[in-house]
Amino acid sequence: MKGSILRIVFIGIFSLIDAFTCEGQFIDLEGAKPYKKVFVETDDFDDAYLTILEGSWDKVNNDTISLSMLNDLAYYWHTRNLNTSLSFAKKGLALSASKNNLLWKGRFQITQGAILLRMEKLDSALMVLKDAESKVKEEDLAFLNTQLGYVFERRGELDKAADYALESLRLGEKLNDKKAIALAYSDLSNIFWKQSKFEKGLEYGLKSIGIFEERGIKDLDYDFTLYVVGNNYFNLQKHEEAMDYYNRAIAIGEQYGFYNNLSDVYIALADLNAHLKQFEAAASDGIRAVKYAELLENDFMIMRSWLSIGKLQNLEGKSEEAIKSLQKCIEVATKDFGDEYYLSQAYEALGFAFAATQAYEEAYQAFIEYDKLKNSIFTAEADQRISLLQTEFDVALKESTIKLQETELAQQSTRQTIILIIAGFLLLFILVLYRNYKNNKEKNALLEKQNKEKEFLLKEIHHRVKNNLEIVSGLLALQSAQLKDDNAINVMQESQNRVQSMSMIHQKLYQGTNLSTIEMKDYFNNLGTHVLDSFGMVQQVDIVYEMSALELDVDTAIPLGLIVNELLTNALKYAFPDNRKGEVKLALEQKTDELLYLEISDNGIGQNVNKKPAGTGFGMQLVNLLCQQLQGKMNRLQQQGTSISFEFRTEPHNN
Repeated sequence: MKGSILRIVFIGIFSLIDAFTCEGQFIDLEGAKPYKKVFVETDDFDDAYLTILEGSWDKVNNDTISLSMLNDLAYYWHTRNLNTSLSFAKKGLALSASKNNLLWKGRFQITQGAILLRMEKLDSALMVLKDAESKVKEEDLAFLNTQLGYVFERRGELDKAADYALESLRLGEKLNDKKAIALAYSDLSNIFWKQSKFEKGLEYGLKSIGIFEERGIKDLDYDFTLYVVGNNYFNLQKHEEAMDYYNRAIAIGEQYGFYNNLSDVYIALADLNAHLKQFEAAASDGIRAVKYAELLENDFMIMRSWLSIGKLQNLEGKSEEAIKSLQKCIEVATKDFGDEYYLSQAYEALGFAFAATQAYEEAYQAFIEYDKLKNSIFTAEADQRISLLQTEFDVALKESTIKLQETELAQQSTRQTIILIIAGFLLLFILVLYRNYKNNKEKNALLEKQNKEKEFLLKEIHHRVKNNLEIVSGLLALQSAQLKDDNAINVMQESQNRVQSMSMIHQKLYQGTNLSTIEMKDYFNNLGTHVLDSFGMVQQVDIVYEMSALELDVDTAIPLGLIVNELLTNALKYAFPDNRKGEVKLALEQKTDELLYLEISDNGIGQNVNKKPAGTGFGMQLVNLLCQQLQGKMNRLQQQGTSISFEFRTEPHNN
C-alpha cells in the first residue's frame, strides 16, 4: 500500500514537472514574448497544451496576444470536443465585441464557422464565415476560404469546394504563405480522392506533405494530409504505403490529442484491414474510431465510424449485425446531415446488408436513397464527360454496323448473277433506308443535345440568379453590420429573409428535375428553418407543416414564399415575447382544381386590434399587394393567437 502511494506521488511530481517544462516552451508570461503561437512558431509541447492555454490566456496584459491565445484555445479544442470548443469561441466573440475589436471578431467568427461546420450546422457555418470576410485581413482569407471549401465539400458540391481551395492557393502564393499553399494542396488531394481520381489526389497530397515538412511544424493539417495521402494509396491498391501514412498520422494524433484525426484514421484503418481480410484488427480499429468520435461529440465522425463497422460486418457476412450498425449510422446522420458523400455510402452498404438477408423491399428502398444521394453530388463536368462517352459509344456502334454490312456484301459477290442483281437492288434499297435512318437519328441526337443544352442553360441561369440573390443578401448583411439603429437593422434582416425566400426558389429550380415548378412542402420547410435560424429561435418556436407534397409554378411560388416569409417573421417578432415558447402552423392545400388555400397560425399572445401595430407595417402592406397579385382573398382571426388564411385562384401542377 505504502509503495503504491509513493508511486502515485512520484508520478504526480513528474507530471507537474512535465507540464511546467511544456509551458516554458511556448508560454513565458514574464518574458518579452509571452506566447509562441502553437503550431506556427512551435510544436515543441505535449498534449497538455490546451490546459496550459486555458490557464494562461487571461493573464497576459497585451489584448492582441490574449485574444490570439483564446482563439487558438477555441480552435484547437475542436480536435478534442466540439461543444467545449464552441463555448471558447463564443467567449472570444463576446470579448472582442466588448473591446470593439472588429478584426478579432472576424477571426473568432472564422473559428466559430470551422466548429459549426464540423457540428454539421452547415448553413450557420456558411453565414458566419461570409459575415467574417469583411472584417479580417487579407492574410486571414486563405484560412477562411479553406473553411468555406469544407462547407461545400460536406454538402457534396465538390466543384465549389475546389474553387475555394484554388482561391486559397492563389492567396498563399501571393503572400508567400507556405501553410496556406500546403493546406490548399491538401484540400485538392482530398477532393480528387472523393471524385475517385486517386492518381491526381496522390500527386497533390505529396506536394502538400513536402511543403508541410519544409515548414518543420507537425500540426493538425499536416496530420490530416498524411491521412489523405494514405487514402489515395489505399484506393490505388498500394496497401503498405497506405498503412505507413496511417501509422504516421496516428503517432501525431496521439502526441497532441487530435481526436478528430484519430477517428478519421482508425475509420480508414478499419476499411484497409477489412479489405485485407484482417477482420479482428478491423473490428478493433472501428471501436477506436467510435471512441474518439464520441469524445469529440461529433455526429459526423460517429456516423462514419458506424459506417465503417457496418461495411466490415457486411464483408464478414454478419448481415444482421451490419443492418443494426448501418441503421445506427443513418440515425446519427439525421435528415439535416450535410455530407451526402458518406451518407450515400451508408445507404449502399445497408442495401447490400438487407439483400443478404433476403429483405429485398428494404434493400430496394436503401438503393433508391443511395442513387438519389449519389446523383446529387454529380457535377456538370461529370455530366459532360458522360455525354462525351455516350457519343463515342454511338460512333463506335455506327462503325460496327457499317463493317458488318460490308462483310455481308463481300460474301454475296460469289453468288450467281441474278442473285447479284437482286442483291444490288436490295442493297440500294437498304442504303436508302439506312441513309434515312441515319439522318433521322442524327436529327434526333441533335435535338436531344439542344434540349440538354437548353436545360443546362436554364439551370445555370437559375443557379446564377440564386448566387446573385445570395450576393444581395450578403451585401444587406454587410450593410446591417454598419448600422447602429435597431429598427434599421431589423429592416435589413427582414429584407435579407425576403431575398433568401426568392433565392431558395431558384435553388430548388436548378437542383430539381422540373424546371417550371416548385415542390412547396420542401421549400416551406427550408424557408421556415432559415427564418427560425435568422431570429435565433430554433429552440423556442416549432413550425408544423400541415400539408402534402404539392407542386406550383414559379409565378405562384415566389409570391407565396414572400407571403409566408412575412407572416412567419411577424409571428416570430411579436407572438412570442419574453422567450415564450410556441408553435406556428403552416397549411397549404389544393382545395379544388382552381382553388388554393393557405393558412398561417400561431398560439402566441395574439394582436390587440385597438393597439397601434408594431413596426412600420410594410410587411402587411407587402402581403396585401401579393395577395392582390394572386387574385386572392385574405381572412384574419384573433383567437388564442393569430390565424391568417388566404384563398387563391390558381392551377395545380402534378407530377
